[in-house]
Amino acid sequence: MSGVRVELKSLTKVYEKAGEQIRVLAAVDLVLEPGTRVAILGPSGAGKSTFLHLLGLLDHPTSGQVTLDGVDVSAQPPAVRHRMRNRSIGFVFQAHNLLPEHTAISNVSIPVRLAGGSVEVSRARAKALLDAVGIGHRLEHKPGELSGGEQQRVAIARALVMGPGLVLADEPTGNLDPRTSGSVFDVFMDLNEQLGSTLVVVTHSHELAARFPRRLVLEEGRFRDA
Repeated sequence: MSGVRVELKSLTKVYEKAGEQIRVLAAVDLVLEPGTRVAILGPSGAGKSTFLHLLGLLDHPTSGQVTLDGVDVSAQPPAVRHRMRNRSIGFVFQAHNLLPEHTAISNVSIPVRLAGGSVEVSRARAKALLDAVGIGHRLEHKPGELSGGEQQRVAIARALVMGPGLVLADEPTGNLDPRTSGSVFDVFMDLNEQLGSTLVVVTHSHELAARFPRRLVLEEGRFRDA
Protein backbone atom coordinates (compact mmCIF):
# COMPACT_ATOMS: atom_id res chain seq x y z
CA MET A 1 0.00 0.00 0.00
CA SER A 2 1.21 3.50 -0.82
CA GLY A 3 0.96 6.36 1.60
CA VAL A 4 -2.33 7.98 2.57
CA ARG A 5 -3.07 11.63 1.82
CA VAL A 6 -4.03 13.36 5.06
CA GLU A 7 -5.98 16.63 5.11
CA LEU A 8 -7.15 18.45 8.23
CA LYS A 9 -9.78 21.15 7.83
CA SER A 10 -10.36 23.56 10.74
CA LEU A 11 -9.59 20.72 13.14
CA THR A 12 -10.47 21.76 16.68
CA LYS A 13 -10.35 19.82 19.94
CA VAL A 14 -11.65 21.29 23.18
CA TYR A 15 -11.77 19.52 26.55
CA GLU A 16 -13.82 20.66 29.49
CA LYS A 17 -12.29 20.35 32.93
CA ALA A 18 -13.80 21.71 36.13
CA GLY A 19 -16.08 23.92 34.10
CA GLU A 20 -13.20 25.38 32.11
CA GLN A 21 -12.73 24.84 28.39
CA ILE A 22 -9.23 23.82 27.35
CA ARG A 23 -8.54 24.29 23.64
CA VAL A 24 -5.92 21.75 22.55
CA LEU A 25 -6.19 22.26 18.79
CA ALA A 26 -7.41 25.55 17.34
CA ALA A 27 -8.88 25.25 13.83
CA VAL A 28 -5.83 23.49 12.39
CA ASP A 29 -5.49 23.23 8.60
CA LEU A 30 -2.81 20.83 7.40
CA VAL A 31 -2.11 18.68 4.34
CA LEU A 32 0.28 15.72 4.30
CA GLU A 33 0.83 14.31 0.84
CA PRO A 34 1.18 10.53 0.41
CA GLY A 35 4.50 9.26 1.72
CA THR A 36 5.22 12.42 3.74
CA ARG A 37 7.42 11.94 6.79
CA VAL A 38 6.87 14.48 9.53
CA ALA A 39 8.10 14.83 13.11
CA ILE A 40 5.86 16.62 15.62
CA LEU A 41 7.62 18.55 18.39
CA GLY A 42 6.30 20.71 21.18
CA PRO A 43 6.16 21.14 24.95
CA SER A 44 4.53 18.59 27.22
CA GLY A 45 0.79 19.09 27.37
CA ALA A 46 0.65 20.87 24.01
CA GLY A 47 -1.71 18.25 22.57
CA LYS A 48 0.66 16.16 20.46
CA SER A 49 -0.80 12.84 21.61
CA THR A 50 -4.34 14.18 21.19
CA PHE A 51 -3.44 15.11 17.62
CA LEU A 52 -2.27 11.55 16.92
CA HIS A 53 -5.44 10.10 18.46
CA LEU A 54 -7.55 12.25 16.14
CA LEU A 55 -5.51 11.20 13.10
CA GLY A 56 -5.73 7.57 14.18
CA LEU A 57 -9.51 7.64 14.69
CA LEU A 58 -9.15 6.93 18.40
CA ASP A 59 -10.90 10.20 19.27
CA HIS A 60 -13.37 12.61 17.68
CA PRO A 61 -12.69 16.30 17.00
CA THR A 62 -14.87 18.93 18.63
CA SER A 63 -15.26 20.40 15.15
CA GLY A 64 -13.57 20.23 11.78
CA GLN A 65 -12.58 17.27 9.64
CA VAL A 66 -9.94 14.59 9.31
CA THR A 67 -9.83 13.45 5.70
CA LEU A 68 -7.86 10.38 4.59
CA ASP A 69 -7.54 9.88 0.84
CA GLY A 70 -10.53 12.15 0.32
CA VAL A 71 -12.80 10.41 2.85
CA ASP A 72 -14.07 12.45 5.79
CA VAL A 73 -13.35 9.85 8.45
CA SER A 74 -14.68 12.12 11.20
CA ALA A 75 -18.21 11.46 9.93
CA GLN A 76 -17.93 7.68 9.53
CA PRO A 77 -19.86 5.27 11.79
CA PRO A 78 -17.89 3.33 14.46
CA ALA A 79 -17.74 0.08 12.44
CA VAL A 80 -16.17 1.86 9.46
CA ARG A 81 -13.68 3.71 11.66
CA HIS A 82 -12.69 0.46 13.36
CA ARG A 83 -12.13 -1.25 10.00
CA MET A 84 -10.03 1.67 8.75
CA ARG A 85 -7.92 1.65 11.93
CA ASN A 86 -7.22 -2.04 11.51
CA ARG A 87 -6.44 -2.05 7.81
CA SER A 88 -5.01 1.37 6.99
CA ILE A 89 -3.42 2.80 10.15
CA GLY A 90 -0.48 1.47 12.15
CA PHE A 91 0.26 2.64 15.71
CA VAL A 92 3.48 2.56 17.71
CA PHE A 93 3.36 4.01 21.20
CA GLN A 94 5.91 4.65 23.93
CA ALA A 95 4.35 1.85 25.97
CA HIS A 96 4.40 -1.13 23.62
CA ASN A 97 0.91 -2.33 24.67
CA LEU A 98 1.65 -5.95 23.83
CA LEU A 99 -0.66 -8.64 25.16
CA PRO A 100 1.40 -10.29 27.93
CA GLU A 101 -0.12 -13.74 27.60
CA HIS A 102 0.62 -13.95 23.86
CA THR A 103 3.92 -14.76 22.17
CA ALA A 104 5.68 -12.31 19.87
CA ILE A 105 4.33 -13.97 16.73
CA SER A 106 0.84 -14.14 18.19
CA ASN A 107 0.88 -10.43 19.08
CA VAL A 108 1.92 -9.48 15.57
CA SER A 109 -0.61 -11.87 13.99
CA ILE A 110 -3.61 -10.29 15.72
CA PRO A 111 -4.35 -7.46 13.20
CA VAL A 112 -4.29 -9.94 10.31
CA ARG A 113 -6.63 -12.30 12.16
CA LEU A 114 -9.00 -9.41 12.96
CA ALA A 115 -9.09 -8.59 9.24
CA GLY A 116 -10.17 -12.16 8.45
CA GLY A 117 -6.80 -13.71 7.61
CA SER A 118 -6.23 -17.39 8.27
CA VAL A 119 -3.90 -18.67 10.98
CA GLU A 120 -1.38 -19.70 8.32
CA VAL A 121 -1.43 -16.35 6.50
CA SER A 122 -1.31 -14.31 9.70
CA ARG A 123 1.62 -16.27 11.12
CA ALA A 124 3.53 -16.08 7.83
CA ARG A 125 3.13 -12.31 7.64
CA ALA A 126 4.00 -11.91 11.31
CA LYS A 127 7.14 -14.02 10.94
CA ALA A 128 8.26 -11.98 7.92
CA LEU A 129 7.93 -8.73 9.90
CA LEU A 130 9.62 -10.14 13.00
CA ASP A 131 12.49 -11.32 10.80
CA ALA A 132 12.65 -7.83 9.28
CA VAL A 133 12.92 -6.14 12.70
CA GLY A 134 15.67 -8.55 13.73
CA ILE A 135 13.98 -10.82 16.26
CA GLY A 136 12.93 -13.77 14.14
CA HIS A 137 14.69 -15.98 16.69
CA ARG A 138 12.28 -14.88 19.47
CA LEU A 139 8.97 -15.76 17.81
CA GLU A 140 7.62 -17.89 20.64
CA HIS A 141 8.76 -15.66 23.51
CA LYS A 142 6.19 -13.70 25.50
CA PRO A 143 6.72 -9.98 26.21
CA GLY A 144 7.92 -10.67 29.75
CA GLU A 145 10.74 -12.76 28.30
CA LEU A 146 11.94 -9.98 25.98
CA SER A 147 14.06 -6.89 26.61
CA GLY A 148 12.55 -3.42 26.24
CA GLY A 149 14.10 -2.99 22.82
CA GLU A 150 12.83 -6.39 21.68
CA GLN A 151 9.33 -5.61 22.92
CA GLN A 152 9.30 -2.37 20.95
CA ARG A 153 10.47 -4.22 17.84
CA VAL A 154 7.49 -6.55 18.26
CA ALA A 155 5.24 -3.48 18.59
CA ILE A 156 6.71 -2.04 15.37
CA ALA A 157 6.14 -5.33 13.54
CA ARG A 158 2.53 -5.40 14.76
CA ALA A 159 1.96 -1.81 13.58
CA LEU A 160 3.28 -2.57 10.10
CA VAL A 161 1.96 -6.10 9.50
CA MET A 162 -1.11 -4.86 7.57
CA GLY A 163 1.04 -2.65 5.32
CA PRO A 164 -0.76 0.52 6.51
CA GLY A 165 -0.81 3.67 4.42
CA LEU A 166 -0.61 5.83 7.55
CA VAL A 167 1.78 5.11 10.44
CA LEU A 168 1.55 7.04 13.70
CA ALA A 169 4.13 6.87 16.45
CA ASP A 170 4.03 8.55 19.86
CA GLU A 171 7.51 8.69 21.42
CA PRO A 172 8.21 5.21 19.96
CA THR A 173 11.63 4.90 21.60
CA GLY A 174 11.05 7.12 24.62
CA ASN A 175 11.38 4.27 27.13
CA LEU A 176 14.64 2.94 25.69
CA ASP A 177 18.26 3.79 26.42
CA PRO A 178 19.98 5.95 23.75
CA ARG A 179 21.85 3.10 22.06
CA THR A 180 18.81 0.82 21.87
CA SER A 181 16.64 3.76 20.85
CA GLY A 182 18.88 4.51 17.87
CA SER A 183 18.93 0.94 16.55
CA VAL A 184 15.18 0.45 16.99
CA PHE A 185 14.45 3.78 15.29
CA ASP A 186 16.70 2.82 12.37
CA VAL A 187 14.65 -0.34 11.82
CA PHE A 188 11.41 1.60 12.10
CA MET A 189 12.45 4.21 9.54
CA ASP A 190 13.84 1.65 7.09
CA LEU A 191 10.63 -0.39 7.10
CA ASN A 192 8.48 2.70 6.65
CA GLU A 193 10.59 3.75 3.67
CA GLN A 194 10.05 0.33 2.11
CA LEU A 195 6.28 0.57 2.67
CA GLY A 196 6.03 4.14 1.41
CA SER A 197 3.66 4.97 4.27
CA THR A 198 2.77 8.46 5.34
CA LEU A 199 4.55 8.75 8.69
CA VAL A 200 3.79 11.03 11.64
CA VAL A 201 6.05 10.72 14.69
CA VAL A 202 5.72 12.63 17.96
CA THR A 203 9.08 12.99 19.68
CA HIS A 204 10.83 15.14 22.25
CA SER A 205 14.17 14.24 20.67
CA HIS A 206 15.51 16.95 18.38
CA GLU A 207 18.15 14.45 17.25
CA LEU A 208 15.50 12.02 15.99
CA ALA A 209 13.39 14.86 14.58
CA ALA A 210 16.38 16.05 12.54
CA ARG A 211 16.12 12.85 10.48
CA PHE A 212 12.75 13.94 9.07
CA PRO A 213 12.38 16.11 5.97
CA ARG A 214 9.54 18.00 7.64
CA ARG A 215 9.26 19.08 11.27
CA LEU A 216 6.32 20.82 12.89
CA VAL A 217 6.03 22.36 16.34
CA LEU A 218 2.65 22.31 18.10
CA GLU A 219 2.19 25.32 20.36
CA GLU A 220 -0.97 26.96 21.68
CA GLY A 221 -3.15 24.76 19.50
CA ARG A 222 -1.46 25.50 16.19
CA PHE A 223 1.40 24.17 14.10
CA ARG A 224 4.43 26.05 12.85
CA ASP A 225 7.40 24.81 10.87
CA ALA A 226 10.41 23.99 13.04
